Amino acid sequence: MPAHSVTAGQPAAGNASVLIVEDDLGIAAQLVRALSRGGYQVDHVVTGHEALHRPDPDVVLLDLELPDTDGVAVCRALRQRSDAAILVVTAYGEESDRIVALDAGADDYLVKPFGLGELLARIRAALRRARPGGDIIRHGPLAVDVRTRKVAVDGAEIALTPKEFDILECLALDPGRVRSRQEILEAAWDTNWYGPTKVLDVHIAALRKKLGAAGLIETVYGRGFRLGDLQ
Repeated sequence: MPAHSVTAGQPAAGNASVLIVEDDLGIAAQLVRALSRGGYQVDHVVTGHEALHRPDPDVVLLDLELPDTDGVAVCRALRQRSDAAILVVTAYGEESDRIVALDAGADDYLVKPFGLGELLARIRAALRRARPGGDIIRHGPLAVDVRTRKVAVDGAEIALTPKEFDILECLALDPGRVRSRQEILEAAWDTNWYGPTKVLDVHIAALRKKLGAAGLIETVYGRGFRLGDLQ
């Protein structure tokens, strides 16, 4: 078994559940796919009624325009019973809409269209606020502090660029799982990345050099990258 653990406090993505409340099936399918790739446990419902009858998740992505009821009313009802982080995801961008949703108990407000990178960052931030105390992922000699974005190998802190950290975090959230190039690019750059994937090789090479631990980042030819199964 790989030496991997997460400190008490905010769960790693692989342990955090997300409920998507969205009646646009195209948008919902994209969100389910992206968040599942990111290691989250994802459930999707179309109506406010369904949302209020689901077990409480860690995070709710809530559209305001629902077919059966007002999304603000759903937000208010969820907040009254749950400590889940509620992120409103909507096409309504007016200040008055933001104020109403935030006053109803939403933790954050994101206007469509948005990039996957920003959404994932806001989910992580919401989880940190909901569960203060930090989140350190350990894998062999590696320690990744998601809250402070600090990395250490055998106790020695390693200075990484923001992109290098995002790549490492993507791999560390589910050690041993192969991450495709596209998954890593979407996590570290954006869901709409259309540039050359060779840019990833440059960053991976720099990351390996800085970390120094042989075999920590493995290349799985034809598939992508993963953290090595270290003892």
